[in-house]
Parts: sequence; structure tokens; C-alpha cells
Amino acid sequence: MIFGKHINKYYLRYSPMLLLGVLALLLVDYMQLVIPELYRMIINGIDNGVVNVDGVDYVFNMTFLLDRVCRPMLFVIVGLIIGRFLWRICFFGAGVKLETALRSKMFDRAKDLSQQYYQVNKVGNMMSYFTNDLDTVQECFGWGIMMFFDAVLLGILAIIKMAKMNPLLTLLCMIPMVFLLAASLIVGKYMTVKWDKRQAAFSSLSDFSQETFAGIAVVKAFVKETKELLEFKKLSKINEDTNVDYTKLSVLLHVSLTLFIESVICIIIGYGGFLVYNKTFDAGMLLEFVGYFNSVIWPVMAVSELIGMHAQGKASLNRISELLDAEPDVYDKNVESIESIRGDIEFKDLTFTYPDGDVEVLSNVSFKINAGERVGLIGRTGSGKTTVVDLILRTYNVPDGTLFIDGRDVNRIPIKSVRAAAAYVPQDNFLFSDTIENNIRFATDGGEHSDVEHAAKMADVHDNIVDFPLQYGSVLGERGVTVSGGQKQRISIARALMKNAPILILDDSVSAVDVKTEKVILENLAKERAGKTTILIAHRISTIEDMDKIIFIDNGRIVAVGDHATLLSTCPEYKSMVDLQKLDEEHKSSEKEEVATNV
Repeated sequence: MIFGKHINKYYLRYSPMLLLGVLALLLVDYMQLVIPELYRMIINGIDNGVVNVDGVDYVFNMTFLLDRVCRPMLFVIVGLIIGRFLWRICFFGAGVKLETALRSKMFDRAKDLSQQYYQVNKVGNMMSYFTNDLDTVQECFGWGIMMFFDAVLLGILAIIKMAKMNPLLTLLCMIPMVFLLAASLIVGKYMTVKWDKRQAAFSSLSDFSQETFAGIAVVKAFVKETKELLEFKKLSKINEDTNVDYTKLSVLLHVSLTLFIESVICIIIGYGGFLVYNKTFDAGMLLEFVGYFNSVIWPVMAVSELIGMHAQGKASLNRISELLDAEPDVYDKNVESIESIRGDIEFKDLTFTYPDGDVEVLSNVSFKINAGERVGLIGRTGSGKTTVVDLILRTYNVPDGTLFIDGRDVNRIPIKSVRAAAAYVPQDNFLFSDTIENNIRFATDGGEHSDVEHAAKMADVHDNIVDFPLQYGSVLGERGVTVSGGQKQRISIARALMKNAPILILDDSVSAVDVKTEKVILENLAKERAGKTTILIAHRISTIEDMDKIIFIDNGRIVAVGDHATLLSTCPEYKSMVDLQKLDEEHKSSEKEEVATNV
């Protein structure tokens, strides 16, 4: 059994099933203790020809054998079958229900956690929570309850029957068992530590495997298969060593258990044989006593198993609790509902540092975007462009009074309302292993196929999709690896357009397409999103030069805000970037002409 704040309530929730399981277990244990009595009657009948039952002597013949032994044995067998079926359904069924409920609760918590949590906790490690750790907790709950009650019920009933037969022999049998229990409790503490290390080693191995498979293209491209294999062998060896350490301790516990049990058997044979010699016991009674003691062996072994199981379950539950107890870094506080969002965005002297950093990423940032404006955000790599849009989406916390949407402090608007009003195409264009149509439709609760096609046409990817064998029904590979980088970007843009949100944010989302395709997409955006706010992060000047407003950012500071012509005349840094890009384009153009001439 295992207890903790995240699991205790399930004992009450599934109490009817558990109670029925306990009653079925009681029936099984009672039936098991009838068998030694039947063995006694058979042995005494064979030995003496007479069997004493409740003070009355009966001749041991076929009638007695059928009425007093065979018929009761049939009832015992039927009772054992029914009882064991019931307790398995009840205990294991409750365990599976617990696992399902916990898994749902864990997933619900995981989806609510902030981005910062996933920057610290790796996917492979988290997956071990949902697999190994959850399986361990489920086993400790279902199987553990059964073992605990079986040990208590069967142990008590068997000891009572043993004590009625001979208290002194029973006491001699129980003394080694007490020492065994004490030793098991001591070893169990060390097993908890060993199991925790074992699970941590498995998490590291799982995380490394997941990361390697996800980046297998890079591994092959750099011919690093051998390096990855050696690193995997190293982690695998650590995993092996921790498993061996735990197994050694577990085996030590089982060997000790066997040693103590065999010592008790010696006591029973020695002293029990003496009692038979003195006529205190007969042969049948000694066999009956041994039968009762054999019933006690399972409870003692169950206690040993429970200690090891509790050690495993406690370590795994602690790891799961870390996930369930983790609090989102970004959450609603003193918010007020808002009916709709138009798309006005204003930054007022906003300074921002990442939660795990100590360097200002944005410093005194101030600008305003009016609803319906098309705005370009440009600057060198690492200047803070993505951070700006992350803050608009409330991916991180911002100081009160520094960021406003429709004139209201973003911290006073529910997070869901902010994100529901925005469609976002991130730099990492993530696609699911699903059909193209479902990937585009993901941003909405439904939508007709015609709407999906329209969004794809606006993103200039429709013609590519219809060339696939299954067209919109084509299933993409993991993370969209079966399509090109440009197609991936355009499908992501189509998904964002499908949402038709008041605010659209494109984070360097046309970098993988050619200039002609980029122009088509931008023209479609201008027509499709007239009157709606569009923010486009780019590195190419050509991408944003026709925007209503351009915000030039450098080293986390706003250098200039205005249209393309204004920035060319007033911002030397912007003009320098334009000139450099023109030179680069001219150089590439001359190279192409030279190649064409040589050909």
C-alpha cells in the first residue's frame, strides 16, 4: 500500500470495490485454512482407521471420505475460484482506475505548466513519469492492497488456529518471524534510495534515446552514430549498475526470508516431532500445524514484498508528485473578463529578464500598434524580437503597467482570452503526426473542408498539397518531417489563418520560401486580414518594407519606429541593414549571371 496527498482520496473513491475485494479475500483465506483440517482427517484415518471430529469418533471408510473430505473439498475449490476471481477484479480493477485517473490528472497539470518548466524538465524524463513511475504506483495500489489485507487476514486466522493447537510451538515459530520483519523494515529504507536511483537512471536513458531519435537526421549528417552509441552504452551501463544494486538488496531480503522460514520449519519438525512422541500431537495434527504454518509463510513473504513494493511506490509517487505539485509560473490573478479583443497593443517602458537569467533581454521598450495595422518587427539575431511576441501571448510574466491590449493591462486580462484572440506561427513550425487537413484545422473547433482549402490557398500551399497522393488526407511524419521546410512553414501559416484571429503573429515564418512565394503570401495576408492586426518578424527587409509600421529593435531596445521610408531617412542602423542586404542580393545576382554565362 502507498499513501500520499495525491493518492489518498482514491481509497475512498474506490472503497466499494476495495471492500468487496476484502470480503472475497476473507472468503479465500477462510477456505484455505479448511484444507489442513481435511489433510489431518485423511492422515489420521489412514493411520488409525478412526477419525475424531468434534469429539466424536468416526470410522474412516469411503462414506466418511466422500461426506467429510471430498464434498467439503469441492466447496473449498469453488469458493477459492469465486473468491480469487472477485478479489482480482476488485483490487486490480481499482488499480487500473487509479492509473487512468492519475494519468489524466498528470496530463492536465502538464498542459497548464508554463514554458519555463519545459526548459528545465526534459521530455524523456517526463515520459518516464507516465510509464515506469505510474505503472509502479498502480501496482503498489492494487497489488499492494491485496497483499496487505491477505497478509493480515490469513496471518491472523492461521496464527489463531496454530495457537489453539499448541501455544508454545506457535510462539517458537513466531520469534524468528519478528526478527525477519524488523530486518525487512531496515532493508526497506535502503531499497527506497536504490529504487529512486534506478528510476533516475532510467529517466536519463529514456531522455537520451528520445533526443537522439528526434535528431537522428543531424546525427547521420555529421556521422556521429558511433559517438551516440558510446554515450548510449555509458548511460545503459549506469542503468544496469543501478538495477543490479537494487536487485542485490532485493535478493538479500529474499534470501533472509528463506533462511528464517527454513529455521522455523526445523523448529516445527523438532519440537512437533517431540509432541508426537509424547502423544500430545498425532501425525495428522502435526501435518495440520505445518499446513497452518505454510499459510503463515505467504503473509510473511507478503510483508517482505510489501516493503520492497512500498519502497518502489514511494520513490515513484514522489517523482509524480513533483509534476503534480509544480505550479504554473504564468497564471491569472485579479483578472476581469473581456468580451472581445480588437488588436491594440502598447508597450510602456517594459524591461524584461528571463526567469532563469540575470541579463535584461528587453530594456525600456515602448511602442504602440493600432488595431488593424500591419507591423514588421526587424533586428539582428538575438535582439529580442521573439521575446516581444512571447510577452504579448503571456508566455512569461511582465511587470504590471508595462503591456496593454486594447488599453487594458495584459495582467488583468485572462490568459485564455489573450491567446484565443491571437494566431501564432512560431519559428519552430511544429506539425503533428496527423493528416494535413487536421493540422490546418487544429486551430479551430471545426471548420468545413472548403475553409481548410481557402486557408491553404492564402498560404500558397494548396498546389503542393494536391500533388500528394492523398492530398489533404496525407499523414505527415513526426514533427512534419515528410514535407519540406517551406511547405512546413506554409502549412503552419494556413493553420494560423484558419483561426481568423484579431491578432496574427508570424515569427520569421516565410524565411524558408522563395521571394516570389513570399510576395504571394504577403499579398494574400494584406487582402485576407484587412482591418486585423498582423505582426511579422523578419530578417529580410523585402518581407516588411510594405508594412504600415516597422519597429527596429537592437540589443533589447527600440531604435526606431515608422514606415520604410521614414526609417531609411531617420535611422542610420536601419539604412545600413538595407544597404548590406542590397549588396548581398546584387552579389548573388552577379554570381548567377556569371554561372549562366560560363554555361
